[in-house]
Amino acid sequence: MRHDTVVKSLGGFSVGDGGISLSKDKLACALKGLAAAVLGLALAGCAGNANGGDPGPTALSAGETCPSIRSDLSRLDKEGVPALVERQNAGQKLSAAQKAKADLYNRLLDKYLGARCHV
Repeated sequence: MRHDTVVKSLGGFSVGDGGISLSKDKLACALKGLAAAVLGLALAGCAGNANGGDPGPTALSAGETCPSIRSDLSRLDKEGVPALVERQNAGQKLSAAQKAKADLYNRLLDKYLGARCHV
């Protein structure tokens, strides 16, 4: 008994030794369905990320307010700390006290911007 090629056909689908083949109408229908599914997934992904991935404002610690942080930043501005921050970012050496002030300034600025105090 010889088993060369067994072909079964059902509604435009053919299964044989070469795999599954589709008639032109069924292929067009399958591609349209695939395109619709991809579009649906893309739209669902966009809907879930409507704010562009922005986590929103961060909460301030107890006792901290936007005006109090702004006041601390202004005081450090008057002391010339932004220049220290620039020197630190450029890789220049700072004393321990200067580094502490530059780090404090960066922390306060991160809090101020993260809490959206500037908006």
